[in-house]
Amino acid sequence: MSLLVVGLSHRSAPVSVLERASLSADARAKLLHDTLAAEPAAEGAVLATCNRIELYADVDKFHAGVAELSTLLAQHSGVGLEELTPYLYVHYEDRAVHHLFSVACGLDSMVVGEGQILGQIKDALAVGQELHTAGRLLNDLFQQALRVGKRAHSETGIDRAGQSLVTFGLERLVDGADGTDVADWAKGKRALVIGAGSMSSLAAATLARAGVAEIVIANRTAARADRLVEILTEPGGTGVAARAVEMVAVGDELARADVVVSCTGATGLVLTGEAVETAMTGRETPLFLLDLAMPRDIDAAAHRMPGVRLVDIESLAEASADAPMAADVDQVRGIVSDEVAAFGAAQRAAHITPTVIALRAMAADVVAGEVARLEGRLPGLDDKQRAEITQTVRRVVDKLLHAPTVRVKQLAGEPGGAGYADALRTLFDLDPETVASVSRADRNDGDVKNRGRV
Repeated sequence: MSLLVVGLSHRSAPVSVLERASLSADARAKLLHDTLAAEPAAEGAVLATCNRIELYADVDKFHAGVAELSTLLAQHSGVGLEELTPYLYVHYEDRAVHHLFSVACGLDSMVVGEGQILGQIKDALAVGQELHTAGRLLNDLFQQALRVGKRAHSETGIDRAGQSLVTFGLERLVDGADGTDVADWAKGKRALVIGAGSMSSLAAATLARAGVAEIVIANRTAARADRLVEILTEPGGTGVAARAVEMVAVGDELARADVVVSCTGATGLVLTGEAVETAMTGRETPLFLLDLAMPRDIDAAAHRMPGVRLVDIESLAEASADAPMAADVDQVRGIVSDEVAAFGAAQRAAHITPTVIALRAMAADVVAGEVARLEGRLPGLDDKQRAEITQTVRRVVDKLLHAPTVRVKQLAGEPGGAGYADALRTLFDLDPETVASVSRADRNDGDVKNRGRV
């Protein structure tokens, strides 16, 4: 089996296509179930953010896997396959590993170096574990991606190369407004945050640190909004005033707010043009709107209204032209390359383990058979003699197998080492079904151990 990723992102597709192809939580779950139901795939995971949708799978056939995963993405996103295909990218085996590790480090983000992607990778793995679609390969891959991302942020200055999408969005929002700094602009303002997920929580925390006077949280699930308010107002925190309201109160709060950040999972508009126009009636101060949702939460027509400034994912994409590569980015790329090589070696070495286990099991059966035959020919052996003979035969077999099994594991970890498992099975005439049964048991055991490790 081999790793395959098929996806699209802000680098390959216009925001209009990404917006239409976005997947709800239910759609992601159905996509994963259908991925495993497809013959070429044995495992599956979906990484879906505001600017990327990627389907990872463990497949046994490359071309069939690409065709199947592309079709599934089209079916569940609602964008026709013919329209979607030109925007899809495909990565296979080591290139797929390299891609995810780069994503985890923020190298492929709209804002290079942003760290929020680590939380989104963690969530993607958690969903795969919960739905039992992530097996040993994807568990290992995503766990390692998280470690690589954390290593990049701790060992380099990649954080200096970029910032969170929220911070970037706020900077674009206040560009040209009174005050040249977000903190200067934010002081004393009232903020409305629509949604209570990870992006909305980050937005609320960023606004609180910037010094807004009040934050209002509106969310369809009241408990999540209340919890976010508790976090914002807990002792020793930012000291910002915060309260939660129901979604039906958004219109009233919009009229009082100075800045609105919206990031929900809604499939339709949360703030219509009519709602924004009503909020601006009789208003003398400007209204700043930051839409971080995909598909968009705020009607694009709002940006044409007097006194309204709207920044959304599309305008952020246009503003995020790549900066010249800094030394920190180059250093992270070096980390990614090293980690990809190490991951590939570990996976190749693990591939031969079931064959080695089957070989040692066969050797143990040979020893047991020969000892039983000896007992039949020498019935007068006492327990001590029998134990000594058995131990001697085992030591001889272990010594004969030690060097070749250790060496074959080393060789299997090198590029092109996958054929050593086949050679070992052929040389010792191992039953392929025995090796396969060991592999299945190892995979199932790995699923149990990895489940919940996020």
